[in-house]
Amino acid sequence: MVDIFFDKLYRYPRINECVSIAVPFAKGELYNTDNISIVQNKRKCIIQPKVTAEYDDGSIKYLFVDFMADLPANKSAKAVLTTTKQELANLIADGQSECAKQDGTVSVTPVNNGFLIKCGGLEYEVANNSSSIFRQLNDYRKVYTDKNFEGPYLKDKDGNAYKLKIGEWKVVEAGPVTASVEAECSNIAVGNIENKNIKAVIKVTGYAGKPWVNITYRIINTSDDELKIKSLVFYIKKSEDSVITEQLKPLKIAAGNDSTGCGDIRTDNSHNDGPVFMTRGTTELDMIEKKADVNNIRTVVATSNYKTSFIIGKNGEEVNEVIDDKYLVKEANEHFAEVFYGTFMADYTDGEDGFSVTVHQAQQNYPKAVKSCREGVAVMLVPENVGEITMQSGMAKEQQFMIHFHSPAMKLWEIDNRSLIYQMPDRPYIAPEVFKRAGVMIDVFPVKYNDDFEISLMAKADGHSRCYGMLNWGDTVDQGYTVQGRGGGKPVWSNNEYDYPHACALMYARTGVRRFMDYLIVSAKHWMDIDVCHYSSNPLRIGGQWEHTAGHCKNGVMVCSHEWVEGLLDYYHFTGDKRGYDTAIGIGENVLKLLETPMYQVPGEANARETGWALRTLTALYVETNDNKWLVKCDWIIDNFKKWEEEYGDWLSPYTDNTAIRVGFMISIAVGSVMRYYRIFPREDIRQMILRAVDDLTENCYMDNGLFYYKELPSLARNGNNTLLLEALAIAYELTGNKQYLEYGINTFRSAVNEVPKGAVGVKTIIDDSVICQGNSGKGFAQSFIPLATYYNAISENNMTF
Repeated sequence: MVDIFFDKLYRYPRINECVSIAVPFAKGELYNTDNISIVQNKRKCIIQPKVTAEYDDGSIKYLFVDFMADLPANKSAKAVLTTTKQELANLIADGQSECAKQDGTVSVTPVNNGFLIKCGGLEYEVANNSSSIFRQLNDYRKVYTDKNFEGPYLKDKDGNAYKLKIGEWKVVEAGPVTASVEAECSNIAVGNIENKNIKAVIKVTGYAGKPWVNITYRIINTSDDELKIKSLVFYIKKSEDSVITEQLKPLKIAAGNDSTGCGDIRTDNSHNDGPVFMTRGTTELDMIEKKADVNNIRTVVATSNYKTSFIIGKNGEEVNEVIDDKYLVKEANEHFAEVFYGTFMADYTDGEDGFSVTVHQAQQNYPKAVKSCREGVAVMLVPENVGEITMQSGMAKEQQFMIHFHSPAMKLWEIDNRSLIYQMPDRPYIAPEVFKRAGVMIDVFPVKYNDDFEISLMAKADGHSRCYGMLNWGDTVDQGYTVQGRGGGKPVWSNNEYDYPHACALMYARTGVRRFMDYLIVSAKHWMDIDVCHYSSNPLRIGGQWEHTAGHCKNGVMVCSHEWVEGLLDYYHFTGDKRGYDTAIGIGENVLKLLETPMYQVPGEANARETGWALRTLTALYVETNDNKWLVKCDWIIDNFKKWEEEYGDWLSPYTDNTAIRVGFMISIAVGSVMRYYRIFPREDIRQMILRAVDDLTENCYMDNGLFYYKELPSLARNGNNTLLLEALAIAYELTGNKQYLEYGINTFRSAVNEVPKGAVGVKTIIDDSVICQGNSGKGFAQSFIPLATYYNAISENNMTF
């Protein structure tokens, strides 16, 4: 049995809420999902299990489960996952072997060149080779047709308008808790100007018993040129013959901020004649709604930071809201923005029906705009004449929004409530002991807890900068690279260097703290979109990850030392989104191609970091897939390390034309990578090679002050602070049991623990297409987490103090 925990979150109950959890298992513990159940309050929950990884014996390594839970208001909650019939019988009430609620589950049925998805709260059809996301949608009050849904429509800065052509839909998930269908699309320039055809992928997800759907739209620049987006707009129209122009007419209503939530009203006009601006206070919202005639059209746009602010129009009056860089710079926000910033929605309600649209993380992915008017709602994923969005060749960007169909009698605060939950959904978690017991991760789970160390580690995890902007959210600027001039005067993006998402995943597993999961999700999504090449005329780039550079990929290169996969695989296991797995496989294929190029053919000419990271990537892919094709180059790299050592006497790196030097952190990367291979295929010759490398570090790179120098040249032998050497020392201890290796790292460890990161909330700066908040590059935490955690485990095991 595995306990599943929900933290206290919302002041309103969520009944049959669709949630998900990832659960790891030890090898040989579970071979199928036949007897998997989740029990809450002595009743079975409706579940949708999926195996995301298996061991080489066919047993389950990771199980991802969507399920429906009842979550109380202002209280924590708990459920239990069982794997046997006996465990289930011990937990459920007598005679209650059936699920708590059987109606309202999701089903997917092939129909008439498409699919019919029934959710209980609504049903909809999607059609192959169409120009609209929905062929038909029925919310049981009104039937909408394809004429009610338009786009997303693309326009570029050259003045070209594009038609959307949706290809064939395929089923991704088929229920009973969630159902997803996905289709590849083409954005074809009107008149086929210069044969322009920009690819996209649309995914529609429905939820059991719920009257809302989630839409993801992922645009991919499949041209050889920059794609300068002028606008990208989705429309929901109230009737088939209505027309919505995307032009915005700002209302310029003064923004109020009432910390009491009472809702001071600011308006350009009287309450009866014009739009009303108010912050959320349910009493006043009810007052406004009672004044409105339900047969008239109510239009609403809303945005939140602390309290939600509404602009409410009556009689179909147009209202809109825009988020741009100036908006963000002027607005204070104290949240960890990966978890929550606020909401951003538009609502249309008439006497027959209503629908609202919420853009997910709109502020973080600015520029954004929404509009509600007599004709319906416009969702501007890129609003016209607001900001500058330039996608380089091969870039992709996924954005998502929720359409919530509701009764015209539904209160505005209820609509707002679901919009806010969409931005910050309930995320259950399991205890760190479950991960440790399963052994699916490197052992970062503490033997003993030390408050100073835990405080320091959490501060490092939280201390990264938040960089807002549609193409930048989920990444950080590396100031070190920037001041070195590597961006030619422009900010250099770290591009998730050192596998920042993997560090977040390990931190989440180690603590159970949800925000580290959110860090993982946001950074992995950016990585999959922006930092990977999805299209190129150069086959050596396809599927590969860009090295840190300006503009994420401008003048970028692909080298094995900057291509990671473990964080993407973590993302897949924890979210069930197979795009993480597919992206990791693509990166692995790219690494294999790069290793065939001339620079890697002579041992010693490619430094330890290059082939070391390649070995780590390929080993991780073998562990994930059990496919021997990844091992061919692993064995080749191990042999190259041996030849390298024989030629130079140690793992030295070419530096100036006439020097080959010791670079401690690069050697440590190689040690860590070879050790990952050794743990899977232990051999004495590999063990001895690792120990010789660590002995060389302690004998030649260790200084009298207890630190290791940076690099082995008189001009570079300054105090080093790179924590990667701590992992090498912990590995040597793991291989020998000799705690002398650990003593070499005490000063480096103490220095790292005492280093206080800059706060992540503070000065905001507009640079190009980003609003950059102060804070560190994610690279620092990514590089230091595993060394610090594994070294700490080793010294605490030996009762060593720091």
